[in-house]
Amino acid sequence: MSSSNFSDSKKNKSQWKNLIIWLLLAMLLRWQVIEPRWIPSGSMLPTLQIKERILVEKISPKINKLFKTHQQRESIVVFKPTKPLINSGFEANDALIKRIIGIPGDEIEVRDGRILRNGIELDESWLSAPIKYEMALFKVPPDSYWVLGDNRNNSLDSHVWGPLPEENIIGTAFLRYWPLQKIGPIRFSPSSNMQKQALNKLRS
Repeated sequence: MSSSNFSDSKKNKSQWKNLIIWLLLAMLLRWQVIEPRWIPSGSMLPTLQIKERILVEKISPKINKLFKTHQQRESIVVFKPTKPLINSGFEANDALIKRIIGIPGDEIEVRDGRILRNGIELDESWLSAPIKYEMALFKVPPDSYWVLGDNRNNSLDSHVWGPLPEENIIGTAFLRYWPLQKIGPIRFSPSSNMQKQALNKLRS
């Protein structure tokens, strides 16, 4: 074998090695740190539109478990179906997305189209319509969350199937990357001020 052939062979092996390392790192990132997801339903309208694509960070649930802290209220989480949802037909590997309204110990109530947390009405400027259902006072149990879709009147969420166990949380939605014109952090609807004005008119 000539020296040039040996050099080419060594170079090819090095390239393959680098490719394998990058693939392993990408897989590790995908499984443990960040996960891409797409929005399959309208339960989070108007904040998240159907077929939008988002990134979910998977570190915060691990940190919360380690330091015995909680997810932030109003954060948007992706989670595995609860037992009631699986019993109703969802697959165990499905993923849902909702907003955290209550953390352990919070008392949640829906009355007269408004949601109250610990007796205080929430200022939810991202909602596009008053809530059309009533919900009796409920205290969120330990290691659980109360999650609701932003499209309150068309969302299969905690007001239907109960609290979300902390262990079911996959991660927190933090970035919308598709469509490109809407790329950026996600937490509230970009048109929340207009929606707030419309909601106040509906309530008056």
